[in-house]
Parts: sequence; C-alpha cells; structure tokens
Amino acid sequence: MQPGRYVDFLGECRTLAASSEPFEPRGRLTRAAGLVMEAVGLKLPVGAQVLVVQGDGLKLDAEVVGFSGERLFLMPTSEPQGLRPGAMVVAQEPKTARPRLDRANHPWRRTEDRGRRLPVGDALLGRVLDPNGEPIDRRGPLTEPSGQALAYQPLSRRPINAMEREPIRSALDVGVRAINALLTVGRGQRIGLFAGSGVGKSVLMGMMARYTSADVTVVGLIGERGREVKEFIEDILGPEGLRRAIVVAAPADTPPLMRLQGAAYATAIAERFRDRGQHVLLLMDSLTRYAMAAREIALAIGEPPATKGYPPSVFARLPQLVERAGNAAAGGGSITGFYTVLTEGDDPQDPVADAARAILDGHIVLSRRLAEAGHYPAIDVEASISRVMPAVTSPHQYEAARRFKSVFSRYQRNRDLISVGAYVAGADPALDAAIAAFPQMEGFLQQPMDQSSSLQDAEQRIDALLRSIPTGSESR
Repeated sequence: MQPGRYVDFLGECRTLAASSEPFEPRGRLTRAAGLVMEAVGLKLPVGAQVLVVQGDGLKLDAEVVGFSGERLFLMPTSEPQGLRPGAMVVAQEPKTARPRLDRANHPWRRTEDRGRRLPVGDALLGRVLDPNGEPIDRRGPLTEPSGQALAYQPLSRRPINAMEREPIRSALDVGVRAINALLTVGRGQRIGLFAGSGVGKSVLMGMMARYTSADVTVVGLIGERGREVKEFIEDILGPEGLRRAIVVAAPADTPPLMRLQGAAYATAIAERFRDRGQHVLLLMDSLTRYAMAAREIALAIGEPPATKGYPPSVFARLPQLVERAGNAAAGGGSITGFYTVLTEGDDPQDPVADAARAILDGHIVLSRRLAEAGHYPAIDVEASISRVMPAVTSPHQYEAARRFKSVFSRYQRNRDLISVGAYVAGADPALDAAIAAFPQMEGFLQQPMDQSSSLQDAEQRIDALLRSIPTGSESR
C-alpha cells in the first residue's frame, strides 16, 4: 500500500470511529435486599443512572450510590417488586448530556457526563413537579413561554466561592410582622424554622410564599405527608402564590433517593433563576426528612451509625445542600432559604436540629405552648435569632427590637408569679411597665394568615408601641 493511501485509510478509520455509536456497557443484578440492589459487570461512577431490565418487560430506574470492589450498590427510584437475579443492568445517558473529551484527549474518543440533568427555567413557573422533573398537576407537559427548547441543569453543583459572594446587606420583606420587626431577614440569608408537628409551620411558610418580595418562589415539599401537598398548594399557597412559584413534591411514600433528589432539584431550580440575576425565595420542608432519607441510604449500604442512628455522611450532606443557597457574586441574584427542622418531641437538642443551627444564619423557633393558646404565628421571639439583623437594619430599628425583647422577656420571667397573684404591684416599676404593655406586645406578635405586614409598617408599629412604655423599663 502506498504511503498516501495509508494516510487516507487511517483518516477514514478515525472518521468512522468518531461517528460510530459507543459500546453499550451492561451488567447483571446479583442481589436485592431492602433498599439496595447490587450489580456486577459495570464500572460506573457514584451518581450514574442505570436501567434494570428484566426479560418479561419490567424496567426500573436506579442510581449508583456506592461500590465495593467490583460490586455496584444501586438505589431504585421505585419499589423493586418482581425483579429476579440476573436482570440486565444498562447504563443510561442523561437528557441533553454534554460530550467531553476523555483523558487520552483524542478527538474521536468521547465520553458522556452521566450526572442527572433535569428541566429548569420559566417553563416551571406555576407548576407542581416530582423529583424527576415530571409534572404531577395534570396541566400537560412543560413548555417554554418563548417556544424554545427546555433548559436542563445538573442536580449537583459546587457552591459559589465564599470570597466571591455578595455580602448580605439588604433586608428582605417577608410580610410577617414578628419576623420583619424582631428577626429581620437579609436577602441571601439561610434561616431555619424549628418546630414540632402541628404548630403552624406550614401556615407560616404559606404566608412567606405569598407576601415575600421575591421574583420567584421555589417550594420543596420533602418527605411530608402526601395529603399535605395538595392542601398546601390549594389552601395555603393559593392561586396567587402559585402563579410565581414552583413546587417540587417528594412525599413520604417516595423512595429515599427521590427525597434526596427532590431537595437537590428544588435547589437547582433556584440556582437557575439566581444565575439570571433574579431574587429567589427557597422554602424547604423539611431539612429533617432530607437527613432521614440520607440516613436510610447510608445505613442500607453499610455505613455505621453514629449520633442517634445518623451516620457521619448525613451531617456532611447538610452543609453541601444549604451552602448552595445564598447570594451570587456582586450585582447578581440571590437565594434566600428557609429550611424547616422538625424537633422530635419538641427537643431542640435533636442531632439534626443541632447541626442545622450551626450551619444556618439564624433560627426561628415555633412554640407549641403558643400554638395551643391560639397565638399565631407561634414564634418564640426569645428563643429565635437572626444573625444578619445588625447588618441589614438601622441602629434605631435594631435598638427598638432589642428593647421590645427585653421588656417582653421581663414579663415572661415573672409570668408564674403574676399568674398566681404572688407579685404585688409597685414592687418593681420596670415589671409594672412590662405588665401594662404585655397585651399590646402580644397583639403585635399575632397576625392573621390572610394579612400582610411590610417592613415599614412593622417598624412604625413597634415604634408606636415602645413610645407607650417608660424608658428604662427593660433594665433590671
């Protein structure tokens, strides 16, 4: 063969190799026990998507969650009923996967990014989705208003460099008087709602979803009762709140992998709008159910339990999720995140609650005692704090909040003495002023769910209230 013809032949081979379909790797299922399946014959990274296929037509989506030697640990996205040993396991390519060069850097050799990518953008506004990005509101498929193709984004993403983030410097109006006046939230803050069951956290979230001054609201309902999903959307969020909101629902009956994916998907949607320079309100209900799902997966693949049955990887996942919220670089958008934390038996020392307090920028505690007394929203202002409040409020407003809490706390410390008639009026002038002002202070902290209170209104009302209290009444 002449040298010229040899070069042409080699070039044709390269062209054919570049245009040919890649070999489809396949494995087989060897074990299925509880939540985890095992497969051999494949070498895939953690997070890769696979399809388990059986000869009778049964198909099941799964994700690689770990490996040991030649064995892959798979977590199914639904119940693995009907699977038999030896079922075929095929690697799946994600939607709109982007090709990239492999390590050899040869242009005719290409690999695929196997990370899960789901739809994001304006097509999702006003819709209710499952963790796979599929609509569950029976309003048809997702379509972009402009008629363009849907945009897809990876579920996993590194947080923005801490030195590149815009500092939290502006206050965010959430429409709730007690929060605006005493626990002022900054745009881009991450704050926790700590509560037991049945104390009104869903109602408080619905108020913030309707009244917060944000461009887009993203709600992640993770691991809660399925009944609450429709009730939250129709009764609490309402048509007006849903119009500029996106809801990702992963109820308690979904597999733990889907609950983790639901939280990551809601965060990815919020990141998309933040990247476009918009201000996003992210409501995640709840961070505790997210941690429980991570615990189920970690225990299923053999990770040893540590604190109250939670493996160490659970406490590593929490900051990875939370740190994705916050401000973008200077001049960009923001994600203000509210994460509900369930305190089991109203125990604030629950390990998840303790970890959440350490990684969040503040916490709002809802009191069962207040809820049982019909005090809504049942915010315990003494146990709550916003760590960024000094940076987003004026010195006058911050001092007004400090004085309000001081007078309110003086009454609460002596509440038992007052209730049983053991306190004699005139013995403590500061306490006398607190007793006289308490009905007004209690009324200030209460707010109907169908009413909004702006930052300016809250500041004016707290100033008017404090003017009726003698100066120095908060001193000991």
